[in-house]
Formats: sequence, C-alpha cells, structure tokens
Amino acid sequence: MNRQRRTQHGFTLLELLVVLVVLGLLAGIVAPRYFSQLGRSEAKVARAQIEGLAKALDLYRLEVGRYPSSEQGLQALVTAPSDESRWTGPYLQKKVPDDPWGHPYIYRYPGENNEYDLFSLGKDGQPGGDGENAEIVN
Repeated sequence: MNRQRRTQHGFTLLELLVVLVVLGLLAGIVAPRYFSQLGRSEAKVARAQIEGLAKALDLYRLEVGRYPSSEQGLQALVTAPSDESRWTGPYLQKKVPDDPWGHPYIYRYPGENNEYDLFSLGKDGQPGGDGENAEIVN
C-alpha cells in the first residue's frame, strides 16, 4: 500500500489571527511609552542646544566685553554687529538653531532672571505650560 504523505504549507487562519492579536497587544504597550520618551528627548535636545548657545555667548562676552544686546540677538554669534570692533567670531559653527519644535530661541539681555535670559517656550510656543509645553530656560 502506497501512502501519500501530506505536507502542510503556510499557516492556518487561526494561527495568523493569534499572531496579529499578540502584535497588537505589544504595540498597545510599547507605543505610548515610545511617544512619551520622544517628548522628553526633544526637551533634552533643547537643553543641550541652550547649553551650547550659552557657551558661545560666554565666549562672545570674553572677547567683546559684554553680551550681545537684545536687539543684536543670537545672530551676533554668527555675524559681526556693525558697532562691534572687537568681534572675532563667528562663535557658532553653523547658523543659530531653532528649538526642536521649530521655534526660535528667545534671548534677552539684560535678563529678568539671570545676567541674560535664553529659553524655549516648549512645544506649544506659548509662555507657561506643563510637560512638553513647559519653558526650557538657561
């Protein structure tokens, strides 16, 4: 008697459904944690950029004798202000960056809280807020 051997190829519908349910559960657990980390990483990038800009501002002050005025702004770190003869920059390798949410950093000299104020308004671009919308200051 010649028995034919049956071989199965592929997966049953039930097996595919089980795999899809497991993948959906994993995505439901991992996705919220991933996206909350994404917001925190943008805030960390903003803090790092503010630290870099603060170092460039300190170098500017060492060479020029004072920080750039609010009118000159952070652009004084890249291009020489017309009234500064002691400027030997540029003090940044590239143009002044925007914060991770695409808003320009706010610079004020003299500052209200420190010698100068340098900050990002956060994700919403508005003063105040909590979480990702909170201000990030020097």
